[in-house]
Amino acid sequence: MDLNSRLFDSIRIKRTCDEPKPAEAAGCEAEGCTHPGLYRAPKGRRAEGQYWRFCIDHVRAYNATYNYFDGMNDAAVQAFQKDAIIGHRPTWAMGVNRPAGAKPEGETARDWAYVDPLGILRGEGAVGARGKAKRAEPERPARSATVRKALDVMGLDESADTAAIKAQYKALVKRFHPDANGGDRSFEERLRDIIRAHDVLRGAGLC
Repeated sequence: MDLNSRLFDSIRIKRTCDEPKPAEAAGCEAEGCTHPGLYRAPKGRRAEGQYWRFCIDHVRAYNATYNYFDGMNDAAVQAFQKDAIIGHRPTWAMGVNRPAGAKPEGETARDWAYVDPLGILRGEGAVGARGKAKRAEPERPARSATVRKALDVMGLDESADTAAIKAQYKALVKRFHPDANGGDRSFEERLRDIIRAHDVLRGAGLC
């Protein structure tokens, strides 16, 4: 198929009677201007999604003087810019569950809002798939890095208690001791690591 053929230049699509005619461009909204308003310009803060219709000359003049923060004091501008980093979503300090709608101490009053129909950002949406509130996981005891490494050597996690540690130690010794492997000493290094890990846990008072 030759796309450069003269036949393509003669193809015309005839509009049916039912098809609406394209709407003519509205006039420029600048006072006293009679040119068509072909260009959009945002109306500004508190009117997001709304636009003025201007001609090319008036939209350039409008954009040159446009200021989204017009009418906001310095504190409000700084608060807006700070919240813009996190997408204007509320945040709280770790371990603090502030009631919905309560303002943190010292927070500057905002004149913008976010849409949260499901109440997720207010903590109302934290429910399971069947409407049941999610259960908080039990707090794990704080372990030092040495203890955590020793538990890992023994194949245990941080929640292991004394009984679990003793049972695991006995099972591992039986598994890797040369007597249990027909005199095979290829697991001696592994067995030494397990014994050293057990000594660390015993010194930490865990077994």
